[in-house]
Amino acid sequence: MKELLVVDAISVSYGNIRALKEVSMRVYEGDIVCLIGANGAGKSTLLKAIVGLEPLVEGTITFDGETICTANRGRHLTTDLIASRGIALVPEGRRVFADMTVEENLDMGAFLVRDDNLIAQRKEAMYDFFPILGARKRQKTRSLSGGEQQMMAIARALMSGPRMILLDEPGLGLAPLVVADIFEKIDVINKQDGVTVFLVEQNARMALRASKEGYVMENGRIVLSDKAANLLEDEKVRKAYLGE
Repeated sequence: MKELLVVDAISVSYGNIRALKEVSMRVYEGDIVCLIGANGAGKSTLLKAIVGLEPLVEGTITFDGETICTANRGRHLTTDLIASRGIALVPEGRRVFADMTVEENLDMGAFLVRDDNLIAQRKEAMYDFFPILGARKRQKTRSLSGGEQQMMAIARALMSGPRMILLDEPGLGLAPLVVADIFEKIDVINKQDGVTVFLVEQNARMALRASKEGYVMENGRIVLSDKAANLLEDEKVRKAYLGE
């Protein structure tokens, strides 16, 4: 299988605090990969680093064989250029444009797309995929429920036509049935549309069940990596993250 994303011994610092410490991982094209860990472990920092929002002090990140992030600032792509390579981030907390309509939010997700017909096609595809968004496309986003806003945040990311989508806590603060629905959508995005998924999620059981490969982060380091099915059976993981 083809390596799509390669994170090679990266470190990120906030002042004197080392938030990520020599983190390495691989994501293969077409897979769903999850990263689990406690609050403050560094999971969101890793996603931000991948899209160029956090500078590296060590290491490199490559996407489809091209260096996109490095401690050498001269070779570090800007976030918009990283997005143009085919990586989309759905940030923690959704970060929707609350005073814009659903349709306007989707247009924002297509800011790199220059073909108006393609933008229109993708919006219709999103309305088909998330029917509630089609029904409410003229509504201000602040009027949507948390689950509907999460669906819209995912749809907005898909408007760029990404090869890989990074999802930061898609189930955060949502009812279990809504979370299950969103995870079903993630599975469809992966299997039917062929989008590679890198998932950060505190619901470790659901994340591992949805994924092929899994990583465990503690205090800014990757401490375990394996097939997700194996991590579900790992005694340390069950005790620390599955409440068993």
